[in-house]
Amino acid sequence: MRCLPPVRTRDELIARHGEAFKWLALTVVGLGTIAAVLATTSFNVAVPALGAYYGLGQHQVQWAITGFMAALTVAMLPTPWLLDRIGFRRLFLGANLLLGVSSVAGALGDSFSFVVAMRTVQGVAAGLLQPLPMLAVMRLFSPGSQGRAHGLLGFGIVLAPAVAPALAGVLLDRFGWPSIFLMSLPFCVIAGILGLYLLPRHEAARRQPFDWQGVGILCAASLLAIDFIASLRGSGLFAPRTSLVLVLSMVCVVAFVRHARRAAAPIVSLDIFAERSFAMAGLVTVVYGFGLYASTYLIPVFLQSALGYDATHAGLALLPSGMLLAVVIPLAGVLTDRYSPRWITVWGLVLFGVSFVLFAWRGGEISYAEVIGFSLVGRLGLGLTVPALMVATMAHVVPARLGQASMVSNYTRQLGGVLGVAVVAVFVEWRTTVHGALADGVFVAYVEAFLLLALSFALAVAFAVRMRPRTASME
Repeated sequence: MRCLPPVRTRDELIARHGEAFKWLALTVVGLGTIAAVLATTSFNVAVPALGAYYGLGQHQVQWAITGFMAALTVAMLPTPWLLDRIGFRRLFLGANLLLGVSSVAGALGDSFSFVVAMRTVQGVAAGLLQPLPMLAVMRLFSPGSQGRAHGLLGFGIVLAPAVAPALAGVLLDRFGWPSIFLMSLPFCVIAGILGLYLLPRHEAARRQPFDWQGVGILCAASLLAIDFIASLRGSGLFAPRTSLVLVLSMVCVVAFVRHARRAAAPIVSLDIFAERSFAMAGLVTVVYGFGLYASTYLIPVFLQSALGYDATHAGLALLPSGMLLAVVIPLAGVLTDRYSPRWITVWGLVLFGVSFVLFAWRGGEISYAEVIGFSLVGRLGLGLTVPALMVATMAHVVPARLGQASMVSNYTRQLGGVLGVAVVAVFVEWRTTVHGALADGVFVAYVEAFLLLALSFALAVAFAVRMRPRTASME
């Protein structure tokens, strides 16, 4: 008796479902990615509660976030090799299963070290999943409809974290922080079941060797960069240890460039950076990731730690902007198919940066309604940016490099994100200590943090303006 559905080829699935197949397959991948995104964003609301439960400071609790994001970032590196080796279907289903199991285990954990360990495993699973949607769009859809596909995919992926803070806040207040682990589980189950029926089998495996040396160097560089931020908090900017970690991370970057130039099959070929639009988009993505994930961490913590709202109200404050974001992204996808992705990206980044200027302007006098309004401005900018930046990044990549390009794009965004969360957590604590003698010192610290984020988006805009390709232009 057969327990599992037959594994069909792509041609068989197209014959069975017709033109609907590409949208059905995209839905499956989108559901799995929603699970990964929920695991990434929903835990931010639990930071104060987790600190209170275990009696830890913010700089310690943030390792539950930073550990997840570090694992997510590093886990992306072998994705191109795994795609060639075991195929899209097995990689997606395996990573989805790992995410579901670690979510259940994390909810049952009884120590902070175990919580961090399960968050790390979740990060590995999410890291394997995150490059797959962009690759699915490039493989399934023609250039003229990729913006709409990214927009539809982004609708679900963004709606999840839009609703997540509000839902997470309610779950947290009623059931405690372990319930946050389980938010991803329903999507893992649905994506796993549908994936068994709708994802085609891998037609052929490429038996090229795995670039252990390249992955090792990039892992070391990523972890050293994260440790540099932690060292700033523990040892100070001019401490020997801080300087050593910074130098070692730079040495790793140089070593990888030398390795990639000499290796027969590097994990990342430097050829993909020859196209200026991709290289500039990579710089935009790392800075954009810094600001995006740092803000996703900072705003809920600001609402609770500085303004005194409970987790439910902190989450509900972000719900309207999240709903707006989910509406804007599909529309932005249509605009991206008609107009320059470069300029849509620029204006989206400008709006996102302006929202942080507004937060800094109002500071400790900000009202609940203003929090909602300023968040709407930021999420409008984010909605314009997401599909346009995806298309601008991948538009001129040769088909043979799509897997690597997707991984690099997601890797740089997540590396920027993990650095952003770590920098903001350390920065707020540092500036709170500096301004401790002031009556409103904590608010001054958060104002400076919001200005830091605004500066990061100004830098991203400068890079985005230069995303014009050397080859045929999309202008």
